[in-house]
Amino acid sequence: MASIDDFNKLEIKIGKILSAEKVEGSEKLLKLSIDLGEEVPRQILSGVAKAVTPEELAGKMVPVIANLSPRMMMGMESRGMMLCADDGAPVLLHPAHDVSAGSLVK
Repeated sequence: MASIDDFNKLEIKIGKILSAEKVEGSEKLLKLSIDLGEEVPRQILSGVAKAVTPEELAGKMVPVIANLSPRMMMGMESRGMMLCADDGAPVLLHPAHDVSAGSLVK
C-alpha cells in the first residue's frame, strides 16, 4: 500500500498536447510535445500508439506526472508520464472542461 505521503510526492499537472508523432521503429510509442505551463514544452514518450492516432491527440488536455526522473526510450528522452486508464488498451483521461496548462491535479 502507498501512503498519502507517497502520493504527495507526485506532481501531477494538466498539460495540453501541442503535437504528437509516431516514433520510428516502435509500434507502441508516440512522441508528444506537451505544454505544462513552463517556458518550454515537455517531450514525453507514451505507449498509446495502438489505441490513438497522433492526429486525435493534438489539442487534448491530459494529466501528466511532471516530476519523474527523465528516461531514455528508443534513443530519446522522455520527461514525464501521461496518465491513462487501462481497459485492456490505454484510454485517455481529460478534465471535464479546459483548464490552464500546468494546473495541479490534487
